[in-house]
Amino acid sequence: MDISTLFSSLGAAGWGCCAFADLALPHEAREKAEALCPNPAGVFVAAFPYFAGSERMSGNLSLYARGEDYHRVILRRLGQGAEQLSVAFPGNTFVPGSDASPLDERACARLAGLGIMGRHGLLILPPYGSWVFLGTILTDLELPTGPTPSPDCSGCGACIQACPTGALGNAGVNPNRCLSALTQKKGALTQVESDLLADHPLIWGCDCCQLACPYNHAPLVSPLPELIGVSGELPYLSSLSQSDLDGLTNRIFRDTFGNRAFAWRGPGVLRRNLSLKTKKRSR
Repeated sequence: MDISTLFSSLGAAGWGCCAFADLALPHEAREKAEALCPNPAGVFVAAFPYFAGSERMSGNLSLYARGEDYHRVILRRLGQGAEQLSVAFPGNTFVPGSDASPLDERACARLAGLGIMGRHGLLILPPYGSWVFLGTILTDLELPTGPTPSPDCSGCGACIQACPTGALGNAGVNPNRCLSALTQKKGALTQVESDLLADHPLIWGCDCCQLACPYNHAPLVSPLPELIGVSGELPYLSSLSQSDLDGLTNRIFRDTFGNRAFAWRGPGVLRRNLSLKTKKRSR
């Protein structure tokens, strides 16, 4: 089997592999991986682009959340790949994963030598920039780690300077200060947090560091129709308003938006974030 042809047919812009033993996984994550795939030996990792075009960047949702939920898309596509690998290697197990997997996808990509590792903690894969999702296939098939790990970016500092909360630094990413995480935070907010959300142009996620990255100034448009809303089944959704959410119970919200990446948190945080912007405008 030609593995490159396989991943290309799945819509991946790039792929690589690493030995499972080379991953520095916490004990609990290693146990979960072994429960999914007894005697794991290797990991395939692939990158799927999602940029929909410069003319579709306005809106109040992060660019990653505007098409079909990427978890669904990647699991569906990698599931097809796992089926084909099972036919080619009938004695082995292949388990697709996306985000919720016990594997550290970025660590897999680095070991595989896939792309460039940005200071913002994201994989950069020219010519698609950092507008890519990562997915993995865990297997008991012996796979080698790439000869050269992914290099770090040049460290121009553009993403660090663009971060509104100082979550980025030379030491890496502080997730507790990330504005994307704050847009998804439930419960009471401090006044500082409320002010940050009121000033932030998005109600879900934060693209500030990616928009500032030089690798993202002229990225190619994704060829995956589900992620850019041209499949005919799920239109591109760039924004939400209070009227879109008014009167929706949690169940109706899930029925309406359950196939979107922002749906898992429910409507509450979205209503709150919209409300903060409304209050700011009325001052």
